[in-house]
Amino acid sequence: MTISKSVLAAGLCSAMFLGACTDPGTLNLPSDPNQNAKQGALLGGLIGAGVGAIANGSDPLLGAVAGGAIGAAGGGLIGNQLDKQAAELRQQLANQGIIVTNAGDRLIVTVPNDITFDTDSATVRPALRADLVRVGQNLVNYPNSNVQVIGNTDSDGDAAYNQGLSERRARSVADILQANGVSGARISTIGQGENRPIASNLTPEGKAQNRRVDIEIIPNGNT
Repeated sequence: MTISKSVLAAGLCSAMFLGACTDPGTLNLPSDPNQNAKQGALLGGLIGAGVGAIANGSDPLLGAVAGGAIGAAGGGLIGNQLDKQAAELRQQLANQGIIVTNAGDRLIVTVPNDITFDTDSATVRPALRADLVRVGQNLVNYPNSNVQVIGNTDSDGDAAYNQGLSERRARSVADILQANGVSGARISTIGQGENRPIASNLTPEGKAQNRRVDIEIIPNGNT
C-alpha cells in the first residue's frame, strides 16, 4: 500500500513540532524536567501515525492524524511515569553508589557488585538489602512494567565461572524484589557474565563499573 505524500508530510510536521519541544538547547533554555515525557510523546506519535495510516486504507491521512494523537498521548503518559518513578527512586535509595538512569524507554537501576556482594559470593550484603527492599516497594507502587535483573562481571578469571556468578547474583537480587511483593511473573533474570561491559576492562576503575547488577524497569504500556 502506498501512503500519500500528505500523510508523510503530516508525520514530518508532527515530528518537527514535537522534536522542537524536546530540545531546549536549540532555544538556549534550561534543561526540561519533562524531557522524557515529551520524547515519549514524540515516539508514540510517530509510531501511532504510521500504524493509523496503514490501518485506515480508505483515508490514510485521517488514520495518521488519529493514530498519531493516540500514540502521542500514550507515549507521554509512559514518559511521565518514568520521570516520576526515577525521581522517587533517587529520593528513596540511601546508598549513593546505586545509580538510577532514565533511558527514555526504561529505567535502569545499576547496583555495583562491589557494594552488594563479597568476592565470589552471590549473597547480598545486609547493608544493601534495605535499598533493594525499597526498589521492590517502588516496583509494587508502579505495577505496569516488566523487570529484567541482569548480572554482569568484569573479564578477570574464567569466563564460564563469571557467567555462572552473574546468573546467581541476578537471581539473588530478583529473590529480594519478589520477597517484597513484586510478582514473579514480572521478573526475569539474565546472566551476562563478562559480555556486556560499560567501561574498559583494562583499568581497575573500568572493571569496577563492569561488575554490577542492572535492574531494568520496562513499561508494558498499561498506563
